[in-house]
Amino acid sequence: MLARRSILVGLAALPAFGAGAALAVDALPDSRFVGFAQNVNDFEIASARLALAKSANQNVRGFATATLADHTEAAQFLTKARSEAGVSYAPDPAQTPDTVATLRRLSALEGVEFDTAFANAQLAIHTEAVAQYGAYSQTGGNGALRRYAQRELPNLERNLRGARMLAGGR
Repeated sequence: MLARRSILVGLAALPAFGAGAALAVDALPDSRFVGFAQNVNDFEIASARLALAKSANQNVRGFATATLADHTEAAQFLTKARSEAGVSYAPDPAQTPDTVATLRRLSALEGVEFDTAFANAQLAIHTEAVAQYGAYSQTGGNGALRRYAQRELPNLERNLRGARMLAGGR
C-alpha cells in the first residue's frame, strides 16, 4: 500500500527511500490503472515540453525529446485500450503521483536547479510507473488494458534507465 502513495511529494528524499529500487505492488483496479496511466502520460508530456523550453542541458533535452514522443504515443494507445475495454477514467487522488505540484515546482526553477529537479522527478515517476505497469501487465483485470501495459512496459523500463543516468546513476 505504501508503494502506491505519492512518491513525488518529497523529491529531496528520493535517495533515502531508494527510488532506483524495484517496487513490489499489486495491480490497480482497471479504472484506477487508467487514471494512473493517464496521469503519467500527461505529466511526461507536460514536463518534457517544460524541459525543452527551459533547459540548455543537452542530456535533459534529449531525454525530454524521447519521453515526449514515447508518452504522446502511449497516450494515444491508452485511449484506444480504454475504449476497447469500456473502462472509464477514474483517478484516485490519494493513489496517483502529485504531478500538478511537481509541474508547478519545476516551472519556478531555472538552470541547474531545474535540471536536477527534472531528473529527480523523472526518476520518481518512472520508478513508480514501471512498478504499476509491471503489476498490471501480469495480473491486471482487463485484457485490453493488460496488453497496453505489456506494450508500454519496455518503453518505461528504457526511460527509467535513462532517468537513472540523468539523475546521476541512482
